[in-house]
Amino acid sequence: MSEILDLLTYPFVIRALIAGSLISICASILGVILVLKHYSLIGHGLSEIGFASLSISAALNISPELVSTPAVILASFVIMFVSQKYKTAGDIAIAVASSAALALGIIISSLSGNTSIMSSYLFGSVLAITQGDLIYSVVISLIVMASFVIFYNKFFLITYNEDYSRSLGINTTFYQLIISILTALIVVMGMRIMGTLLISGVIILPAVSAKVFASGFRSLVIISGVISLIAFVSGLILSFVFNLPAGAGVILANTIILIIMKVIAKK
Repeated sequence: MSEILDLLTYPFVIRALIAGSLISICASILGVILVLKHYSLIGHGLSEIGFASLSISAALNISPELVSTPAVILASFVIMFVSQKYKTAGDIAIAVASSAALALGIIISSLSGNTSIMSSYLFGSVLAITQGDLIYSVVISLIVMASFVIFYNKFFLITYNEDYSRSLGINTTFYQLIISILTALIVVMGMRIMGTLLISGVIILPAVSAKVFASGFRSLVIISGVISLIAFVSGLILSFVFNLPAGAGVILANTIILIIMKVIAKK
């Protein structure tokens, strides 16, 4: 316990704790919608597209955020457009886009010789969180939470019954695009902490765990957020105590919680 308290004296730990907690909560909230709408793989797909954009930024020696943020947002639009217009299953569109992006990212990073730089983004690093990243995560988190509160009823309707929502005159495409933008922003920020390979787990696992006991949409959102926060703090502690990558520790904590929830439910 004393070692854990000592860690709180380091600024980078405080930055990682605050930024990671906010991003984890927002990711879990969006994850509820994505799981219920069968877009479970969107976090994975967008993170691999983010990997490709990071490879491009590293090859061109420019700021990663300048490339990854618009690229991931654009990719989320394309995935949503293909899914809606051609009635293609969301997960299929995501799988196609992510596979192509991952291959492109690997080729670019190999040709440019930036494989060592990209490894930090693949697995995440709490040391990479700067003061600017902290401010960015706070702003993005506030935007996500405010959007969820303001559009709560619309999100609820299009999540459970999109056809009924459309019959009420709700512009379902508009609100789905909002969800995709918010998810893209969370993925871009989450890649810094969790890594491109693991950020999808932070989006999906808390929502899946919460479904075990949640009785409705609101309780599902609340329980998912609480689980995500507990998992992040526990995973961060595990990563420091056992010298593990932060992203791996968080996903491990999420997985343990999911198993515990399933066992309790069966009992």
